Amino acid sequence: MRAIGIILAGGNNRRMKELSQKRAVCAMPIAGSYRSIDFTLSNMSNSHIQKVAVFTQYNARSLNEHLNSSKWWDFGRKQGGLFVFTPAVTTDNSSWYRGTADAIYQNLSFLKSSHEPYVVIASGDVVYKMDFNKVLEYHIDKKADITVVCRDMGQSAKVDRYGTVRMNEDYRIEDFEEKPLQAKSNTISCGIYVVRRRQLIEMIEKCAEEDRYDFVRDILIRYKDVKRIYGYKITDYWSNIASVEDYYNTNMDFLKPEVRDYFFNQYPDIYSKVDDLPPAKYNVGVSVRNSLISSGCIVNGTVEDSVVFKKSYIGNNCVIKNSIILNDVYIGDNTYIENCIVESHGTIKANSHFVGEDEIKIVVERNERYMI
Repeated sequence: MRAIGIILAGGNNRRMKELSQKRAVCAMPIAGSYRSIDFTLSNMSNSHIQKVAVFTQYNARSLNEHLNSSKWWDFGRKQGGLFVFTPAVTTDNSSWYRGTADAIYQNLSFLKSSHEPYVVIASGDVVYKMDFNKVLEYHIDKKADITVVCRDMGQSAKVDRYGTVRMNEDYRIEDFEEKPLQAKSNTISCGIYVVRRRQLIEMIEKCAEEDRYDFVRDILIRYKDVKRIYGYKITDYWSNIASVEDYYNTNMDFLKPEVRDYFFNQYPDIYSKVDDLPPAKYNVGVSVRNSLISSGCIVNGTVEDSVVFKKSYIGNNCVIKNSIILNDVYIGDNTYIENCIVESHGTIKANSHFVGEDEIKIVVERNERYMI
């Protein structure tokens, strides 16, 4: 493909509450065996983008460990490959990334040293499938300066936390509002952009000269009447992990047969770093219904409508309902958990009772198994 990829994976989201205290949002576990960033990386690999940069910043240790080998997404190659950039103190700069445009500016040498004519910019905290070749073809046909991937949301959807766009009959974007108080449109930006590489360098350098740091506010909104900015609409599954509720609902979606079939059985595939773990073990007397149980788990109790991630242990007479159990959780005997997200590496004592009533409850228990 005639494009390089940039994945923005450095932001922090306070609406994720305790879940983002240990990891970046892009490293959040999804569907039992994946991370959020796997979907964007897989889309770029499946679109034959051979050179991809990931810009990390906040709480990036877990994310960097996940990306320590590029072979899982077929980026282990002599030409191109996977590049991970973190903020660095230099003679010219001593700041963290102050925004998405500033993150690109601080790594502008990556763009300048590349030869591909186009750039695909995408967020790493979104679950979706996409062929970026189709977006690039659309971009070229429209003779666009920037193409923004968009999606129509339902009338009941809360769009005030997204960027909303309004397009004319030719799909040229006439209005762009970032997180509006009162949205004028139910069409949102999916945080995926295609732009010519040389033009992107020019606009990013202009932003830096004027002390502007945000890609949406200082490029898309500012240039909407100057540049030819078009929208490319999608209708397939797309979910942005921007809050605890979003994260919970996205994982629960994978309990639906049509969603699992779309991501796991239909070409192209989604790839992730593989752990060498034994298959899940179900002991005598267990009851598991409509749930995802990952490798390395041992189940002794009842699990219903839940997602259980790798290396978790569920004790005798436990009942897990409508919940997400993250990696390496030990749940003691006779425990009841409903409408909860249990943080990874936790130890739940026997006879515990956790129920999320008005909203999803996040359970964070101190892990005594590894204390000296």
